[in-house]
Amino acid sequence: MSQRGRPRGFDREEALRRAMEVFWAQGYDNASIADLTRAMGINAPSLYATFGSKEALFHEAVKLYVRTEGSGIWEQVETAPTAHAAIAHVLHATAEAFTRGDTPRGCMIVLAAPQMQGANTQVCDALKAHRQANGCLLERRLKRAVEEGELPASTDCRALASYFVTVQHGMSIQARDGASRETLLAIADCAMASWSALTS
Repeated sequence: MSQRGRPRGFDREEALRRAMEVFWAQGYDNASIADLTRAMGINAPSLYATFGSKEALFHEAVKLYVRTEGSGIWEQVETAPTAHAAIAHVLHATAEAFTRGDTPRGCMIVLAAPQMQGANTQVCDALKAHRQANGCLLERRLKRAVEEGELPASTDCRALASYFVTVQHGMSIQARDGASRETLLAIADCAMASWSALTS
């Protein structure tokens, strides 16, 4: 009788990383259990025994993405000397991160999102919360810039934050479509060139 369960020498973290790459490349909806188990080197019962469900596996994969491949983009927003420097860093770090190595290109938080119609509500809500948190982070930094006199009191911080988050999300789509790092850096530079007009 063939042995069931996890293979000898099973590395949970490596299996999770492989699952992350499947979700990142295919999205939540299109990643089948067969795709996941093939990439992870385990069978379906082992996946459920180790991670509980496809949804639970996805949530763990998102956490892994945030602390590894997705790191380095948003962490300096609050510590950057100015709001301008903070947003410039976000966009330039995005261009670097989204074109790094042979991993799936673009942002997993943006690209792995399922279609809303008939989708898993918990997955949709979790990814939406991640995206909204980044917008709120920028909005808080912009409000601080108003308080510190970097930006005029009339600045619409919410609209400005939403604009730059939208640019960052668009860079993810561009990266998935094959845009080079140079192209993404040019997009970042174009967005930052509008700073004076947007904040005057």
